[in-house]
Amino acid sequence: MKLIYERAGESARMLEPLDVPALRPADGMARKTELKLPRVAESEMSRHYAKLGRAAFGVCDGFYPLGSCTMKYNPKVNEAMAALPGFTDAHPTQDAPGCAHALALAKEYLTEITGMDDMTFEPCAGAHGEFTSMLMVRAYHLSRGDHGRTKIIVPDSAHGTNPASAAMAGFEVVPVASTADGRVDVEALRALVGDDTAALMLTNPNTLGLFDENILEITRVVREAGGVNYYDGANLNAVMGVARPGDMGFDLVHLNLHKTFSTPHGGGGPGSGAVGCKAFLAPFLPGSGDERSIGRVQAFGGNFLVVVKALCYLLALGREGVPAAAEAAVLNANYLKKRLSEKYACAAPGVCMHEFVLDLTRLRQETGVSAMDIAKGAIDCGMHPPTMYFPLIVHEALMFEPTETETRETLDQAADAYLKLFDLAYTDPEALHNAPTTGSISRPDEVAAARSPRLRYEQTA
Repeated sequence: MKLIYERAGESARMLEPLDVPALRPADGMARKTELKLPRVAESEMSRHYAKLGRAAFGVCDGFYPLGSCTMKYNPKVNEAMAALPGFTDAHPTQDAPGCAHALALAKEYLTEITGMDDMTFEPCAGAHGEFTSMLMVRAYHLSRGDHGRTKIIVPDSAHGTNPASAAMAGFEVVPVASTADGRVDVEALRALVGDDTAALMLTNPNTLGLFDENILEITRVVREAGGVNYYDGANLNAVMGVARPGDMGFDLVHLNLHKTFSTPHGGGGPGSGAVGCKAFLAPFLPGSGDERSIGRVQAFGGNFLVVVKALCYLLALGREGVPAAAEAAVLNANYLKKRLSEKYACAAPGVCMHEFVLDLTRLRQETGVSAMDIAKGAIDCGMHPPTMYFPLIVHEALMFEPTETETRETLDQAADAYLKLFDLAYTDPEALHNAPTTGSISRPDEVAAARSPRLRYEQTA
């Protein structure tokens, strides 16, 4: 498919030449080469982007079980409410009581769901919320004159952004091992904490889809050492309305509104990484007005319309609907896990929460078919692949999160497809090595694309 820059023609020009003098750039500011703008008719432009849209795959196109991502259907009513002129026409500096009320409602509901006392919506993404939280941890310890707390403890099964956010905030990252059943090794944690512990960053349920039964002991160990307990709430889909991070002993939490609370991922944005905290950390929040605040992390109040969409979702579900959605997410995950366990090995047997991980190590040893091959084969079955090779503690990992929005019919269709792919690995492994064959592109060289990306258009002819 040609790029829009490669489309030919002058096309129909319906606009008269400009009747104002051209403004020339200052010396040294002008382009040295001609600006290559496409000159195509509106109809051609529409066809071009429609074709690009058909080459992409979204939740509305089919099953999209990316684990740790919550790629669920976003109700269109969310978009309709966020598009109301009273919201879209408001400027952040104007007195807009309706907008302020929406933010206040969202804060009220989300602090209740998380068990926190205060919250900010400034961070514009999940990792941004993590980073904001780590800046608050640092500011808190420094405000007490505790300059020796330089280490952040992170489980070896954590999201990759956790250690990255901690490192960006100036901390040393210390990994804590998982037990054989995929949970935090409490004894290993006890050996790590001390006067240099600033915080623990923890996801619960973790990336294996397991709720840590020792969570109260884990947070107690960190608290008694003088550290802050931080909860990675990127995905709260399994516990919202059922269990609160604040009741588990956590002091600080970030939420990906574009996951759990049904706002679009949007191709990387706009998002919202809301950060909530207990009262003793509230002075350090961005924009708190306290001299101990870490300061602004984004202009004004963050991505406001994303918050409106999340609020609409919460209001639509209501008090009874929020925990019902969590329970449905857990039920769907366990149903799909049970179906796939007929042939696939699970990294963590037994009941899971909102997601689970398959371990394809044995399948690869016996057939040469990797987790990557099975994932690519799913494309030929009309589905988006699950998350691959995460968490890192499972070497041939496929991570599934069906969410609460999928029907049993869809889950059965997906299960049947994956079970057929398993059989194909033994009968015709080469077919999976060459998958996908029906996608818009064949299998690319992902290593080369990651290491040597082509980020600039270059005319070849």
